[in-house]
Amino acid sequence: MSTDTDTDTNTETVSFYGHWICPFATRVAFALAQRGIEHNVVNVPPLAVRGPDFVLPSEFITNSPRLEIPMLRIGPDYLADSMPILEWMEQRIAGSSLMPSDDNGRAEVRQRMAQIDQLVFRPMIGIYYGHHPERIAQSCAALSAALAEIGQWLHQSDWLVGSEPTLAEAVLMPLYVRLDGLRALGFTDPLPLAIEQHRQRCTELNGWAAVQWTPDETTEFVGRFTAYRRKQNAST
Repeated sequence: MSTDTDTDTNTETVSFYGHWICPFATRVAFALAQRGIEHNVVNVPPLAVRGPDFVLPSEFITNSPRLEIPMLRIGPDYLADSMPILEWMEQRIAGSSLMPSDDNGRAEVRQRMAQIDQLVFRPMIGIYYGHHPERIAQSCAALSAALAEIGQWLHQSDWLVGSEPTLAEAVLMPLYVRLDGLRALGFTDPLPLAIEQHRQRCTELNGWAAVQWTPDETTEFVGRFTAYRRKQNAST
């Protein structure tokens, strides 16, 4: 896969502002690792996880309009929000690419990225932020339907677009990372075979090692949202 870049900034320092529990930061962390981009990591928890004594870095306050992660710095420039960051990395950082070299291929990747963002993330978040059984079940059904649709894309190729991993894999990666946690929180539907096989292939990528959760991280994730559900149910 050829490079889709405007400027060679390999000599510029790259800093990633993120946190393991944030699904949107997972997208960027995976793309950085999969492309082999050297970078510094600045640990900034998402708003819901920040303790009262956590001090946000001054440059984060200045350059992240909503004070949320992820944020990336390339040289003197900053950008927040995962989807724009993924594209920006392709434009600014030369080397291996997660975008096809042809216009049609790039357009298809962007379409798939938008579809995954629309189809998967709302029901996924609905599962772990859900506290009423009926709403959780609705979110689980919506996620299963989304995965069935995405599974159809994989009948023609091992990857979501074309013959190699792309930014579409980066956008879907947070689901695979937290799948065990989702199982513990109520998502019990079996994965379509094509999705299960794709998930397994993704765990063999270089980028997976940078984002996979430890058992302790899965336990913390499940514990946080189990406690959240108890609190919400106690107040209603």
